[in-house]
Amino acid sequence: MEKGDSGQKLHTKMRLWEFPNQYVIEPIEGSSSRSPLSISRKDGTMKLIDGIPECSTLRVPKIMTIFGVIGMLKILAGSYLLVITGRECVGTHMGHPIYKISSMKVFACDQTLNNTPAEQKKTEMEFSRLITVAEKTYGLFFSYDTNLTLSVQRLNELGDESKLLPLWRQAEPRYLWNNYMLEMLIDHKLDPFLLPVVQGSFHHFQAAIGKDIIDITLIARRCTRRNGTRMWRRGADADGYCANFVESEQIMQFNGYTASFVQIRGSMPFQWEQIVDLTYKPKFEILKPDEAPRVMERHFLDLRKKYGSVVAIDLVNTHGGEGRLYEKFSTTAQQVAGDDVRYIHFDFHGTCGHIHFDRLSILYDQISDFLERNGYLLLNEKGEKMKEQLGVVRTNCVDCLDRTNVTQSMIGRNMLEYQLRRLGVFGAEETISSHPNLDDKFKILWADHGDDISIQYSGTPALKGDFTRFGHRTVQGILTDGWNALMRYYLNNFADGTKQDAIDLMQGHYIISVGRDMTPTSQNGSIESIASFPLALGLVLTGFFFATMSLRQVRYDFRHFFLSLMWAGISIGIAAFVRANGRVFCNRPRLHKPRS
Repeated sequence: MEKGDSGQKLHTKMRLWEFPNQYVIEPIEGSSSRSPLSISRKDGTMKLIDGIPECSTLRVPKIMTIFGVIGMLKILAGSYLLVITGRECVGTHMGHPIYKISSMKVFACDQTLNNTPAEQKKTEMEFSRLITVAEKTYGLFFSYDTNLTLSVQRLNELGDESKLLPLWRQAEPRYLWNNYMLEMLIDHKLDPFLLPVVQGSFHHFQAAIGKDIIDITLIARRCTRRNGTRMWRRGADADGYCANFVESEQIMQFNGYTASFVQIRGSMPFQWEQIVDLTYKPKFEILKPDEAPRVMERHFLDLRKKYGSVVAIDLVNTHGGEGRLYEKFSTTAQQVAGDDVRYIHFDFHGTCGHIHFDRLSILYDQISDFLERNGYLLLNEKGEKMKEQLGVVRTNCVDCLDRTNVTQSMIGRNMLEYQLRRLGVFGAEETISSHPNLDDKFKILWADHGDDISIQYSGTPALKGDFTRFGHRTVQGILTDGWNALMRYYLNNFADGTKQDAIDLMQGHYIISVGRDMTPTSQNGSIESIASFPLALGLVLTGFFFATMSLRQVRYDFRHFFLSLMWAGISIGIAAFVRANGRVFCNRPRLHKPRS
């Protein structure tokens, strides 16, 4: 059995039959256990059956091919089945195919809704709409054969008994995207249907160095503990779990040798927020500042248990709003730092500006001793451990996207060169840059990696991606960054609240129960009850239109001048009102309601 293999096989291809009173999932490839799974369309109850029910000649059931069951979500009266309807093979890992989910579909098991009160039915429909939003979740990957939630080092450390367990039982819960949705299937002991799914990124390439061929793979695993969107999930929660926490693993394979190097990123580990309010850069607010040492200590304790020693690189500015965050992080980090936790601040913008990213070598000089001491995993041809990674580099900026990705790609490049020298592929002074084919592919690898992580958190590809992709800034890249920045503004203000609700629902961060329904969007007499940005924008534009038309009539009748002032005043007044109450005009989460 190869490393990472599960002793129990999963169903890899199935037919889904839609009968009037049940869905039946019929395995056709994969596990030797071929018993169909019946799921009631009334309430979602499930059981294995002996065979496909007989079809009525009057009503032939619909049949579709599916490639996996993601899980089941219970709402109030109904349950909702989420399945994989499209997959794309994106490469191999540990000798096994890795698939990216290209399409998903929700099947409702909600026939009991017919007998529920109207108010409960309305609430159920609102929740079910959130599930359809989750159908479009980006960057989901899976394997039928190997555990994607664990790094190569952790896979190598699995005992023989653990390797025989089903993949879902081997999985690291924090990186298991459908952990909550699998619970109902786990309760029914449906192991061949239990498919672990990871959100993140998977890219790989092969390159020739002389007569040698090397394989490079880059995997991202997004933590589900504080998952969410850019503006609605910042900082850490009370338990020290951080927003946009992603483990990135760079794997190199050559002549039977395997080297793995893990880095992590995550929001600054104390409680802070940046609530959208229609401004381009909303204010940063530090919450419960007295709690910061306890939260940060919990965070680094968790990292030390999982990764060993930690060096935390903070890339934020030292002035403005970011400066306040920097001061809080640096002063609190001094209280929790020790022999195995080290904090380094590097003002990315102050040192590198917008084009001089080669100055990151200054940062690398500060961490090179840590990297040499804590190293990377190296396995020989027999899979025996020659070296192990004893610590991890944790990088953050404000979003942990653009500056972070440029920095992590620089560290990954240096570590790959170090590994290739260790194996004798590179000479003492040889670098990746001296091999154009390898250099180009490595840049694209990290650029695609950064784009995937950024799309999941912000809704757009990473900024500064042209430097990661080409090694220098380009006019096209700067223009693309401008467009992506505008798109982020739109999504953050007018779309991400609903997306955050969908994430919270799918990940089990909001547990639905009778009596605990969705927070009402408005209350009678409140500003929220009348807040509509499209309506306000329409009124402002209408006012300015009439003001302009009135001005054009002034030469015929001076009274139009006062009408023009009136219309302009109305428009300015509405605009000022919207600006003063910007937060309530944005698309806000309704499950975990933010502060106004």
